[in-house]
Amino acid sequence: MPPAADLVKVAIEWPGAFPKLMEIDQKKPLSAIIKEVCEGWSLGNHENFALQIADATNFYITEKNRNDIKNGSILRLTTSPYQTAVQLHERIQSSSMDAKLESLKDLANASRDITFAQEFINLDGISLLTLMVESGTERYQKLQKIMKPCFGDLLSFTLTAFVELMDHGIVSWDTFSVAFIKKIASYVNKSAMDTAVLQRSLAILESMVLNSQDLYHKVAQEITIGQLIPHLQGTDQDIQTYTIAVINALFLKAPEEKRQEMAHILAQKQLRSIILSNVIRSPTPINDEMAHQLYVLQVLTFNLLEDRMMTKMDPQDQAQRDIIFELRRIAFDVECEPNNGSIEKRKSMYTRDYKKLGFINHVNPAVDFTQIPPGMLALDNMLYFARHHQDAYIRIVLENSSREDKHECPFGRSSIELTKMLCEILKVGELPSENCHDFHPMFFTHDRSFEEFFCICIQLLNKTWKEMRATSEDFNKVMQVVREQIMRALTLKPNSLDQFKSRLQNLSYTEILKIRQSERMNQEDFQSRPILELREKIQPEIMELIKQQRLNRLCDGTCFRKISSRRRQDKFWYCRLSPNHKVLHYGDLEESPQGEVPHDSLQEKLPVADIKAVITGKDCPHMKEKGALKQNKEVLELAFSVLYESDEYLNFIAPDKHEYCVWIDGLNALLGKEMTSDYTKSDMDTLLSMEMKLRLLDLENIQIPEAPPPIPKEPSNYDFVYDCN
Repeated sequence: MPPAADLVKVAIEWPGAFPKLMEIDQKKPLSAIIKEVCEGWSLGNHENFALQIADATNFYITEKNRNDIKNGSILRLTTSPYQTAVQLHERIQSSSMDAKLESLKDLANASRDITFAQEFINLDGISLLTLMVESGTERYQKLQKIMKPCFGDLLSFTLTAFVELMDHGIVSWDTFSVAFIKKIASYVNKSAMDTAVLQRSLAILESMVLNSQDLYHKVAQEITIGQLIPHLQGTDQDIQTYTIAVINALFLKAPEEKRQEMAHILAQKQLRSIILSNVIRSPTPINDEMAHQLYVLQVLTFNLLEDRMMTKMDPQDQAQRDIIFELRRIAFDVECEPNNGSIEKRKSMYTRDYKKLGFINHVNPAVDFTQIPPGMLALDNMLYFARHHQDAYIRIVLENSSREDKHECPFGRSSIELTKMLCEILKVGELPSENCHDFHPMFFTHDRSFEEFFCICIQLLNKTWKEMRATSEDFNKVMQVVREQIMRALTLKPNSLDQFKSRLQNLSYTEILKIRQSERMNQEDFQSRPILELREKIQPEIMELIKQQRLNRLCDGTCFRKISSRRRQDKFWYCRLSPNHKVLHYGDLEESPQGEVPHDSLQEKLPVADIKAVITGKDCPHMKEKGALKQNKEVLELAFSVLYESDEYLNFIAPDKHEYCVWIDGLNALLGKEMTSDYTKSDMDTLLSMEMKLRLLDLENIQIPEAPPPIPKEPSNYDFVYDCN
């Protein structure tokens, strides 16, 4: 008799018959088990049958995933993936509209299973679907007016099946014809199109652009920004999200020389104001996917500044030198240069004015703009400020001209360093990360938002300089304070530039000092030897507390999203640790759960004793597969895998850095290894500091000596000792 561990008790269903209760020996071949089940119902040709999980997924049981079957599972006997694929391949070509519609619906559902998908693709099913999209639907154009809902459903299920099959990554996107792309593009370009068809068409176009440079050029010829804009003006947030995703994909994959041209078209089409009024200020709350797409658009827009940021000024270029002359003219209202004066006199006057403007090189300020970053971008910002906020510009320059040399805030040097700082804060030139949703509504409120952002911050810098009574030696200190002011104001996510400005008003230098003092008191760390000894004594207790917290979090469980090449198809699975810390329970979910998922609803489990190792980052098997994708840097930092049995893996991609640290720490704690995440270090510092302060509460305002006090001399007699006898 097989060991109990190899026996699984299940119920197997067959239409029109009572469910069969049986024990499956996991060591027996799957074909032998299916044959046994078929014989129980007197069914021949057992090779034409297969077992499925009897739930909403209907996934086939294979030799690869059969170990996922747990005690109490309900299975269903059904036709094999090959037979089902052959039947559906024939049925979707039926001349009957009703039969065709029903078979396409079944195909859309079945295509989610990779085992079926492989069989259907082997029958050249993808080519059949593309042919149906290219030409097959033309036969029903005449029926469209009288059978519009039916036509919409027919096309919707065809495209859904196509998307599901392509999502498995079995077939390359490079194989599709121009005719197919034109047809998909036509569904996007039509003003009145079925919502489901439009949604899937946009998803297909996005995947094509992201996965193939060749297809990018073909899609870009068929789709214009003007045709996409109307889809943003509706109220369906899903359609809006897919539309912005296509625009982002076209933006991301465009050759560098065409990105500025595309940005110009987006500006002409008023994309920013349309997004602001129809998405950001819409009464519908912005979901995570929309927030991600807005973040990507924000990053790609700011990345247009990279070229200027990395361009050095050419001191011999007269056009560039004229910009510096323009800054001087606006500041000092110089109508014309005295032609009758000597060259030395003019040079002396220029040098004096450039010194007042705060350039480092008073003789030839063009040299100041040879540092990259920020390169020419700093000069662009200065000119924008001088022209569009002329009064503020003149006030800053003249105000500092009248101060003592050591107390003047150098406008030129400040502008260059501030531009460099803003580029670092906004990560200009970096690719957008996969899981970030950190977009700022205020950057969608102005066509020149970066320049306006600079104008607000340069005035802040001048104000902070005065509040700090800074001198030229304090320049770096002032820049640190300004950076802190900007970062703190940005975390509040102001809705407009004016709101950002008012937030900065509440973050004066005095307020920053108070905040710093408060944080310093909370993080105060005593360094005397007795305190260090106490810290060492307390540390193991705190580490045990952190370990228990991590394990408790694993017991609560986490919802993980399955990341695919087509990002927005949300598929979820849940994993949690059993209360006795012996087993990891996990299973797929149809949607993101609200709260915890109970153990009994998670079908699969992995004993902790079987775990051999925890692997992170690029060493994970699911990251090796995705290595070719460009945007996976962020995903790479959130990926980890659990190795068990003989080279079997359970692969995770954490929803964020916090959950990643929790799971890595928790799994290491289960394996008896050290918890080394940044989150553990942060918790250790916080809890240790708090515990130290609690234990030393009575010693407040008492100076703790570096060395212990000396032992006093023995008394001359012990008469004072009380005799207990």
